[in-house]
Amino acid sequence: MSTAASYVHGVSSKPLLGDTMGSLIDRIAAAHPERPALVARAQNVRMSYREFHADVERVAAGLLALGLQRGDRVGIWAPNRAEWVVLQFAAPKAGLILVNINPAYRVHELEYALNKVACRALVLPRRFKASHYLDILGELAPELATSVAGQLSAVRLPALREVILLDEEAAMGTRSWQQLAALGDAAALAQLHALEPELGFDDPVNIQFTSGTTGTPKGATLTHHNIINNGWFIGEAMRLTEQDRLCIPVPFYHCFGMVLGNLACVTHGACMVIPGEGFDPLATLETVTAERCTGLHGVPTMFIAELEHPRFAEFDLSSLRTGIMAGSPCPIEVMRRVVSEMHMAEVTIAYGMTETSPVSFQTVPDDPLERRVDSVGRIHPHLEVRLVDEQGRVVPRGMPGELCTRGYSVMLGYWDDPERTGEVIDGARWMHTGDLAVIDADGYCRIVGRLKDMIIRGGENVYPREIEEFLYTHPKVQDVQVFGVPDAKFGEQSCAWIHLREGCAASEAEIQDYCRHHLAYYKVPHYVRFVDAFPMTVTGKVQKYLMREAMIAELRSQR
Repeated sequence: MSTAASYVHGVSSKPLLGDTMGSLIDRIAAAHPERPALVARAQNVRMSYREFHADVERVAAGLLALGLQRGDRVGIWAPNRAEWVVLQFAAPKAGLILVNINPAYRVHELEYALNKVACRALVLPRRFKASHYLDILGELAPELATSVAGQLSAVRLPALREVILLDEEAAMGTRSWQQLAALGDAAALAQLHALEPELGFDDPVNIQFTSGTTGTPKGATLTHHNIINNGWFIGEAMRLTEQDRLCIPVPFYHCFGMVLGNLACVTHGACMVIPGEGFDPLATLETVTAERCTGLHGVPTMFIAELEHPRFAEFDLSSLRTGIMAGSPCPIEVMRRVVSEMHMAEVTIAYGMTETSPVSFQTVPDDPLERRVDSVGRIHPHLEVRLVDEQGRVVPRGMPGELCTRGYSVMLGYWDDPERTGEVIDGARWMHTGDLAVIDADGYCRIVGRLKDMIIRGGENVYPREIEEFLYTHPKVQDVQVFGVPDAKFGEQSCAWIHLREGCAASEAEIQDYCRHHLAYYKVPHYVRFVDAFPMTVTGKVQKYLMREAMIAELRSQR
């Protein structure tokens, strides 16, 4: 009897949308003019869809009035603010490409990003927390202090001309956001409306830099079609309507905030609620309560921080029903508490990557809780996925293989980098994700690790994810990360870094014995270390390569 192949495709009675970002906001604002569109609590901003649409139009026209041309790149280097969302729609409405720049970037990273895609304009706040953005830009472009707004000519940033400051007062060489919007007069609006019919939904509108854990960041280039449809089907899986109010504490510069948050809302006429410029568990809880939010997004560490907050019990979260947990695996205990204590009975899990706009798999509210934790759900509508072995052959169901995605969601490519694009998108337009996955008989997908993370110990394939999921069952373990370190005898050995629950103590031997009773000998962590925290990216992704480097240094020093 032949075994079914690990190939799935998403069927749906709902067609793909043929919108551009401009036509989408035109259509939604016409359908729901008085519904709330955007609330930014820290800025005291509240906009209906009518007001939001007018703001988007003014800023889009203002960008054209600066002399920016179709296809020019506009960078946004800012935390979560109302202006970020306005620009997310305004730039593509004007035929421009929005470039998301990580708010944590410093001089070297900023210089690389701006020059890699040749940004003509950059939008930034004066400062946020310890980041003095204008000062950092000034290090790169000291010419700004003596230039006229719109006429920057900097040796280290040759393409950059315009700097727009998110502040009441412009600084030397910059314009304020209000000055930009004021340029969107009747003549500029007429220019905008004349341009819009020329735009197509396959045009690039967004560049997002992938984290660059293995070299310089790559600029994933996404179209209107990519991100609008992904946002639409994400919202469909969450059952969003214009009655929903989604609290979005995850960063906008990343697909999680921008697509799973903002675009899932706008495609459904729902309200985007920004609890603060950066993640703060207390501000998030206060916002959900005060704004009667029906949805809440977050990575597992965010939900843990909210649940563990000393004032958690004070907040009425009964308005919540849905939201997305993504970014890293979710321990089942956390999921149970989110459902029971935060009232999020319909919380969904999503899986994807920047290069696929991002979501390929998602659970739905009807999925049992166990499936919403042990899997990332089933294939999204209008997408295909297959799992392949090292030779590119599709593996049988139940066997691990590399996850490859094809369909409307796959990026155009990495900006100005055909070689690296060719490494991940093959001749048949399959995007090779580098993730190892298993698809079961019912079509549910489990991510079992990264191809790069897989540990090969003496010829045995060890999947860190499997050991991590087992160690979560230990009553003293709050969080765990497993990775490989070089070994002279076996090639690699596994190492577990464990964050224990408050007030607990454990030994390396105790953890290893626990594993020996339940796991094959070669899966038992050879090294166990107890830590207070893991190195993380801004979006809450654990950086295993830094842990590996630290362990290699520690083991070397012991020789």
